[in-house]
Amino acid sequence: MQIDLTPDVTRYVISVSGEVDLATSPELDGAIIAALDSGTAGLAIDLSNVTFMDSSGLGVIVRGLKRCREADIELDLVITNERVLKVFGITGLDQVIPIHDALEDI
Repeated sequence: MQIDLTPDVTRYVISVSGEVDLATSPELDGAIIAALDSGTAGLAIDLSNVTFMDSSGLGVIVRGLKRCREADIELDLVITNERVLKVFGITGLDQVIPIHDALEDI
């Protein structure tokens, strides 16, 4: 997994590529914490280049959502991979977190 961070006062972007699983999800969790600690007003997690996500990755996203709500920060996701999108649909997270086709759509 690779993570690229784009800090911004209005919207912090975390771009993730590769597999998000038990071995890599702590790195994503750390990136989310860093984004929220930056004082940003919004957080976007770009998962469009993620090829696989397991339950530990979903857990990180859910914890991130909880942290965002506690800090009154907007959270948006970008997902284009059908397999990853399906996981969010099965769990119902697609009804809780706004999911977009591209960063430009946020």
